[in-house]
Amino acid sequence: MLALKFDLGTRMKDSRMTDSWDGLETLIYTKTATTATVSFNRPDKLNAFNDQMHDELFVVLNDIVNTKDLRCVLLTGEGRGFCAGQDLGTREPGESFDLGDKLENGYNKNLRILKTIQAPIVCAVNGVAAGAGANIALNCDVVVAKQSAKFIQAFSSIGLIPDCNGTWILPKLVGLARAKAITMLGTPVKADQAEAWGMIYQSIADENFDAEVATLVATLEQRPTRALSFIKNIMDESYGNDYGVHLDRERDVQRVCGLSHDFGEGVSAFMEKRKPEFKGH
Repeated sequence: MLALKFDLGTRMKDSRMTDSWDGLETLIYTKTATTATVSFNRPDKLNAFNDQMHDELFVVLNDIVNTKDLRCVLLTGEGRGFCAGQDLGTREPGESFDLGDKLENGYNKNLRILKTIQAPIVCAVNGVAAGAGANIALNCDVVVAKQSAKFIQAFSSIGLIPDCNGTWILPKLVGLARAKAITMLGTPVKADQAEAWGMIYQSIADENFDAEVATLVATLEQRPTRALSFIKNIMDESYGNDYGVHLDRERDVQRVCGLSHDFGEGVSAFMEKRKPEFKGH
């Protein structure tokens, strides 16, 4: 296990107070009382993954999963790129290795943890997202991108197929015909086009990007977190459920939501014409 130093100190009631995790080299990780922010931090390599980055992300994601009361997670990148996928420069010329093993012990291991995070995950794509970087973004719940950003399924250009769940999620987001074309051709998809196709939630003007991302995160922090968790989980389940089974799941989940504090608070706030104060349970 990677040895990292993290001084949590005393948890502050003010959600603006920030804890930062010292000892990381390829990531920047900070937390307030309600939000965790993870930023890929190899800007000279467009935040491409090396082994250390996989290891550090594993530790950070485990910390997020085990942190109570988080109401939002933000994933982004440092510099002019979000993530260029795997750093091919770490491979020795002529070196042969099992890519399946690399996937299972790197990307897949981390994506499985990412999927267990119950707070909504916002991905702020601040620049190019290529290969695994593009698909990591698409595994998040709410994806926004700078207008100058591009999504590139670069795999076929080096004789590979999309990974990081790309072959599962892309056809569902953009349709089978587009998914096949952009992966076979390696066609860059601009942020505006990605929004129009339903690949991402929103393309944002570069000059407004940071402010709008901050507003988005602040909004989610104030929403009923437990209901948001149910929404993300049941929508993912919908791909594998038949009609009747899914009606049953909605019924069962709605029963739980109806007994929650946040439902009572939401109704009271609506009747009293005031802003609700959700607690996430």
